[in-house]
Amino acid sequence: MRSIHYAQDDDVIFDLIVKKTKSQFYPVVLAGGRGTRFWPLSRKRRAKQLLALDGNQTMIQQTVKRLLPLAPPSQFWVITNGDCCSEIFRQLPRLPKKQIISEPKGMNTAPAIGLAAFILLRENPDAILGLFPSDHVIRDEDTFRDTLRQGAEIAATGENIVVLGVRPTRAETGYGYIEAGVEATNGALRVRRFTEKPDNEKATQFLQAGNFFWNSGMFLWSARTLTNALREHLPKTALILEKIAATYGTSKFPATLRKLYPKCENISVDYAVLEPRSAKGEQASNIFCLPADFGWNDLGSWTALHEHHTSKRPSSDGNLISSDGIFTLHAQGNYIHSPKKFVAVVGVKDLVIVETHDAILITTRERSQDVGKIVKYLDEKKLHKLV
Repeated sequence: MRSIHYAQDDDVIFDLIVKKTKSQFYPVVLAGGRGTRFWPLSRKRRAKQLLALDGNQTMIQQTVKRLLPLAPPSQFWVITNGDCCSEIFRQLPRLPKKQIISEPKGMNTAPAIGLAAFILLRENPDAILGLFPSDHVIRDEDTFRDTLRQGAEIAATGENIVVLGVRPTRAETGYGYIEAGVEATNGALRVRRFTEKPDNEKATQFLQAGNFFWNSGMFLWSARTLTNALREHLPKTALILEKIAATYGTSKFPATLRKLYPKCENISVDYAVLEPRSAKGEQASNIFCLPADFGWNDLGSWTALHEHHTSKRPSSDGNLISSDGIFTLHAQGNYIHSPKKFVAVVGVKDLVIVETHDAILITTRERSQDVGKIVKYLDEKKLHKLV
């Protein structure tokens, strides 16, 4: 953060805004996913967000580190599950343990962020909550934080909701889309509507239109704004979350959470709040989109991971191999993870091969999105050691 230069009024105002934003900003990190498309490396107790897929730090460690300049550790919240909780305690020792909450049952993003909002509403109704997945990659972290500062200021002004939208680079069918309208006086774009994952034809239309953005899953809003929106659009769940939040900080909280939380509706915050709110119209919904021009990647599959690494370190053959020794011959575009073995790759292209101590995955980069179906099969067959 910059220091205040009293000789320049603009700098003084800027730094006061930044300091106020930091005192009011509460990052809420969602870390309850299983990362099934990264099987066999990702497992229940060591899910994708707990793996070091992009450097020496794990995905959740990177998420918290890039947000620390905006808020002290005491203002972080993590919503996870019982399988990952102890490992998150270990990986994030600076965060208060009482603010790392384990869902007794996974109920999607609306109850998760809603619980944090109702708890913070009792302590600081003006708190600005930032919702962040725990397993994304951000290349330009300075621009990322500048965008969040701008978003936090917008969220603090009235009943505003801010979503970070990523400019599409291809006709992607795996993301939800945001249709943006006119630019508002606050510098953001007003949101017309949210669209769930489209087919290829519609995704191509969105790309060509030029005013559609990928939904990054990152949002900003005040505790008051979000809780009011949940009361309006998801009243049954809002009432349950309010009852749970009333016991936070007391000995009754764990039992109340276990008893009531599974009664919440299993629904994403997109469906629960953003879509019905956007239906009020571009001018009335007070939903704003800030373009996320900071090198975002959700690393949604082994293929996405391969593309991310090879874009950072291009090679002539496009192979990305983690092994104890390598030989390649007429092999191109392969992702291979077998860190304890010598790997020889001859005459194949675009394969994904991942070895762990008890399993081997072999697929193609084109079909790597289907890896999650393996985990579904393993669950059905009760092969618990492999999940």
